[in-house]
Amino acid sequence: MEKVSGSRKISTPQLLEALDDEGTVVIDARPVDAYNGWRLGGESRGGHIEGARSLPRKWLNYIDWPDIVEDKGVLSFPRAVVYGYGEEAVKVASGLERLGHGDVRVYHDFLDEWSEDPSLPMQSLPRHRHLVPAQWLKLLIDTGSAPTCEGASPVICHCHYRNRADYEQGHIPGALDLDTNSLEDTVSWNRRSPDELAAALESKGIDKDSTVILYGRFSHPRNDDPFPGSSAGQLGAMRCAFIMLYAGVNDVRVLNGGMQSWTDEGYPLSDSEPSPPRAAGFGADIPQRPDLAVDTDEAKRILGAEDSNLVCVRSWPELIGRVSGYNYIEKKGRIPGAVFGNCGSDAYHMENYRNLDHTTREFHEIGRMWAEAGITPDKHNSFYCGTGWRGSEAFFNAWLMGWPRISVYDGGWFEWSSDDANPIETGEPADIKVSGRLYGV
Repeated sequence: MEKVSGSRKISTPQLLEALDDEGTVVIDARPVDAYNGWRLGGESRGGHIEGARSLPRKWLNYIDWPDIVEDKGVLSFPRAVVYGYGEEAVKVASGLERLGHGDVRVYHDFLDEWSEDPSLPMQSLPRHRHLVPAQWLKLLIDTGSAPTCEGASPVICHCHYRNRADYEQGHIPGALDLDTNSLEDTVSWNRRSPDELAAALESKGIDKDSTVILYGRFSHPRNDDPFPGSSAGQLGAMRCAFIMLYAGVNDVRVLNGGMQSWTDEGYPLSDSEPSPPRAAGFGADIPQRPDLAVDTDEAKRILGAEDSNLVCVRSWPELIGRVSGYNYIEKKGRIPGAVFGNCGSDAYHMENYRNLDHTTREFHEIGRMWAEAGITPDKHNSFYCGTGWRGSEAFFNAWLMGWPRISVYDGGWFEWSSDDANPIETGEPADIKVSGRLYGV
């Protein structure tokens, strides 16, 4: 066993006391999917110890490990308690000590005691089953069944934007090629008409009762590329997830981390393309959830409502009007009155919503970031960006959290700025709360 020089074991009663100690941070060293609620280690209850922060052992291998720990604020606490599967907790505790933390303790009884006792507090991501781990997907592919998906006829889709070569270079076995253009209009970039959506979904064998698992590959988009979005496949998967939920697919799931999570596990890729039977029909009128998408008139109503937020999921340079964000959008600036949701560095990255391995960021952190900006679940929050992709990812995070009133302003900056009658602001705002890391300042 790896030894942790300054740490010592902590018992369940001692950990309960530590939870009430403001000077102690509790660290979950398990994979992010276990933190969210998946029972990857055979635990009796899924989720994490209430108040714990996610810091998986896997991230120890990253050169950015010190920056991750700093962003988590772990070193600002006088005391830390780490738990996980097997030796994960010891390894992460040792890593914290190497960074200079002087009081790190290890809790070894999570599986045998904490998860077994329903009186001990735990939390989970409310809709975690819709954000799936690679291990779960591999089991589903190999056996035809996996927890929460028994008896379903799953459809796996490799999402991309006009980049079939991305699919052809290797995809998850059994995955279908799904171009986002089949679900988005290539002129307005809004969701396609109900008839077009029905035809696109049915061609992939998808109806309202399908279980659909979406993923993409991230390959570092370049703003000087004529089509930068062709390299932002996981962001495209989030866009497809939103449109399928809007259409009425009952069981939409996203592979957490996309292709990166699959290859990190060492799982094989395929170059063969399945030929699914066309669905006989969608089985319901599209859209089944029209409330999930709003257009410009409704966006203007949201701007004037005290119980609503129009949330700008764009970068700081876009917000202040330094850049439009897209090589096909001329006007620069922001929608007056919108709340800043701060995506990250540019139109194709979501650093404030993702971990370094492209898994979705700890939902408590996103919730705190939003709360600082006034984005709270008691309001109707409608997310937008330039053309819907980043807004869809922010929306999907809120949906996973179980927020009751959420939508995407589908037209976003592209549609708003195309109408000269709509007001635009530029420059650094005095009345917008900024939370999350600022990129490109």
